[in-house]
Amino acid sequence: MRHAYATHLIEAGVDLIEVQKFLGHHSILTTARYTHLTDQTRHHALDRINGLMDGFGVTWGQVK
Repeated sequence: MRHAYATHLIEAGVDLIEVQKFLGHHSILTTARYTHLTDQTRHHALDRINGLMDGFGVTWGQVK
């Protein structure tokens, strides 16, 4: 149940530090073990990364 709860919180966009607090862990590494990367979280991560990268334009020798 804790694994599923942590995973659903992460998928909902809750910060890992907040999940750590909710679960009462002293170490963030413990919290990280309770989370699982699902297809949904992977998709959201790729969307966010692509959204950030789309804002950059690179031409020869220059960054716009």
